Amino acid sequence: MDQFFAAFGLDWRLLLIQAVNFGLLLGALTYFLYKPILRIIDERRKAIEESVVKAQQADKNLADAKKEGEQMIGEAAREAEKLSAEARSRAGEVREEIIKEAEARAASTLMDASEQADEAKRRALQESEREIARAAMLAAEKILEGKSA
Repeated sequence: MDQFFAAFGLDWRLLLIQAVNFGLLLGALTYFLYKPILRIIDERRKAIEESVVKAQQADKNLADAKKEGEQMIGEAAREAEKLSAEARSRAGEVREEIIKEAEARAASTLMDASEQADEAKRRALQESEREIARAAMLAAEKILEGKSA
């Protein structure tokens, strides 16, 4: 075997030392580099998996929030429509009350005006009767004065 190594110009002792050096280097790289890199890769993979799970949960939460928001908007719209309908109904009732009150006031005012007109007419008739009676008395006096003279 010595001849074999000598034919290729190799020294078996150097080859053995290089093999030991390579083994030591391989062991050191495995211990100081390969295992920490694998640990970092595993940690990174776990962090990515957790991020994916959190992102899925966030998507679910967002969808739930959107659904809840739409429900709230729907409820608010229904409530607003209900309040609007109630307000219209109440406004109609108030309008009816105002119209009835105005009609009652108008009727009362008309009745008062009619009574005042009747009273004014009665006074005017009484006044005119007095005036006619006075005029008749004056006329009778003048006639009597004219006949007595």
